[in-house]
Amino acid sequence: MLRSSKQFSESTGGCDPRQYEINPKVVLTLENQTIGELLARKAEDTPPPAQRALRRAARRAFLWDVEAAELARVGTPLTELSGVGPYIEKLIGQWLDSPPSKLQPVPLRAGFLTICQARRILSKKPSWLKNVKGDLQMHTNWSDGVGTIEEMSAAAVERNYAYIAITDHTKGLKIAGGINEEQVEQQGREIAAINEEGRIAVLRSVEMNLNPHGKGDMDSRCLRKLDLVLGCFHSSLRKTDDQTERYVAALRNPDIQILGHPRGRIYNFRSGLNAHWEEVFGVAAELGKAVEIDGYPDRQDLNVELLRIAKKAGCKISFGTDSHGPSQLRFMEFSAAAALAAGIKPEGILNFMSKNALLDWVDDVRRQGGKR
Repeated sequence: MLRSSKQFSESTGGCDPRQYEINPKVVLTLENQTIGELLARKAEDTPPPAQRALRRAARRAFLWDVEAAELARVGTPLTELSGVGPYIEKLIGQWLDSPPSKLQPVPLRAGFLTICQARRILSKKPSWLKNVKGDLQMHTNWSDGVGTIEEMSAAAVERNYAYIAITDHTKGLKIAGGINEEQVEQQGREIAAINEEGRIAVLRSVEMNLNPHGKGDMDSRCLRKLDLVLGCFHSSLRKTDDQTERYVAALRNPDIQILGHPRGRIYNFRSGLNAHWEEVFGVAAELGKAVEIDGYPDRQDLNVELLRIAKKAGCKISFGTDSHGPSQLRFMEFSAAAALAAGIKPEGILNFMSKNALLDWVDDVRRQGGKR
């Protein structure tokens, strides 16, 4: 399933917590993560149209800027939260009054941070997010995004980034408006014009579609002209058997430097692929390549559990918001918080590199050609 590019772009997902007198020392009865799980479970035995409303609210709970329990405590209507109407407000009120015990998300919804959780993690090290120098996955109206390259770069300037990578989909993913080699060249000219303004370095890149054998859909000669290349799987993502061989083949593809959203999971829709992750991350480390933390709220792939394995293997980590519009660059909080929670060191994260250091890393990976 391809997500709507407008899915999370219209609002912040909640209300401004600064409007309310909230005591951070108060123990919550239920966090938004658990409320989201309760909403998703309620949807499973509720007919439409209420079912759709419950599913929508379950997903939006991850972007509520304040804990629903805290709003309820200070007497603020929960209908101020995105996706919450009177019916859902009543349900949440009942759960807050009588919290369930030891409710764990089902695997299809496990391992996702809410924005409140991410911010609590980041608050323990305020310098962490400030040290992020750029975003290495985003889409524009060249493929399935809603923003122009100029609009995406302007949003990045507002975040004080030194660089961004424009990673539109490639031609094999027609449903997402994937672009071909000629269009990549045309896009490069637009990027060059923006770079002449000198406000930010816009890197030429693509999110290349990989088939289940790890092969890409673009001419290598075109890809070598780019600043870096992400490779991502978009098909055969519901297989339940071990997919280690697929990942190793992808990492050994000499055209890519970053393996994007590796598992291919989507919240409450697809659990993602399974593999012997120690081996996968070990091969990435051996080749000097990076694996991505996709910060899109319903991806969050890799999650904290797998990142701890990646840390032990010693492979590089890349942050990408997978933004499909300028407002979504804020999803960097999810990527950064997951890495911090997993104990990833700054020197192992591409986004903490300067632009020149990042491009030197790409050159080094290309020289190895995936054959270490």
